[in-house]
Amino acid sequence: MTITEQMTQTVRAVVNKSAQVYGLEEKAEVGLIFADDEYIRKLNFEYRDKDCSTDVLSFALNDHIDHDTEPEILGNPPGMEILLGDIVISLETAARQAEEFGHSMERELAYLTIHGMLHLLGYDHEDEAERADMRKEEEHVLSLLGITRG
Repeated sequence: MTITEQMTQTVRAVVNKSAQVYGLEEKAEVGLIFADDEYIRKLNFEYRDKDCSTDVLSFALNDHIDHDTEPEILGNPPGMEILLGDIVISLETAARQAEEFGHSMERELAYLTIHGMLHLLGYDHEDEAERADMRKEEEHVLSLLGITRG
């Protein structure tokens, strides 16, 4: 799949808006990899012991972050970068999901990017309360960018 300028701009906008909303310094760094299903399946198996592809994986470098206090925890010495971690998105799965949900590829990439960013910031969705909290945050950031469901 070809990575378009629009896809790149969408992902960059979500990362930048997330940084603004969650009070991250300008020197915060996030790695983002666009992958295929086979590559993300291998990562999913290696790191999560799940032998299947998925839409997005996040690899936080600061697993201890508490999203209630992240601005203080993320404080680095002046001039130092905050390395949040990496987000891996399967473009093949994203394209299938965009078609299934009836929205654009850019909207799907925006959702997967904010989902990955929130994982890097310590959010999870292991139970209903966490899932609801994370969904609220996802929708909040996307709405600030004018990106809605549908």
